[in-house]
Amino acid sequence: MSTQRSLLDEVLSRFDANEVHEVWVPARPEVVFAAVKEVTVREVRLLVPLMALRGLPRLFARRPGFWPARSAPVLEEFLKVGFVLLGERPDVELVAGAVGRFWRPAGNEPVGVRMREEFVSFAAPGYAKAAMAFLVVPERGGSRVVTETRIAGTSPEATRAFLRYWRVIRPGSGAIRRSWLAAIRRRAVRAG
Repeated sequence: MSTQRSLLDEVLSRFDANEVHEVWVPARPEVVFAAVKEVTVREVRLLVPLMALRGLPRLFARRPGFWPARSAPVLEEFLKVGFVLLGERPDVELVAGAVGRFWRPAGNEPVGVRMREEFVSFAAPGYAKAAMAFLVVPERGGSRVVTETRIAGTSPEATRAFLRYWRVIRPGSGAIRRSWLAAIRRRAVRAG
């Protein structure tokens, strides 16, 4: 029996930090995967308040921030602000990623990677590469949806800077992921 390598492993197998969250959903995998792609900003209850808190330094610096449209799918909104789709296996797995200096409170400008190959090969020092995946697998008459976020620095200095930042924002990041999974579950259950 062959085991297929995950898309996340293909784009970011080595990482300095990660976070994994999962939930079981009483719905078929294709319904759950559709929910992953369709969940709106409004449905992820903690997203806007925590992103607003994260955006305060930009506001004080009089720089434009990320204000997602509440009725738009979360993934679509992320793709507008520096994330790029890195791969998709329909009804199974989706991976998006971004490159930036996430630890800069008001000065993170994402690097404009436009495709998977650019993300994978990016190695300029002083940055971090972040990849976020959703994996849906059949389980017990329903589906398990797993989200994993991985981050890798492109240099020792960038890794240290990111890990200091990660210690501060990790609880909020985890709260957003759990809220996102709850929204996926609610939407998939409604869709049946």
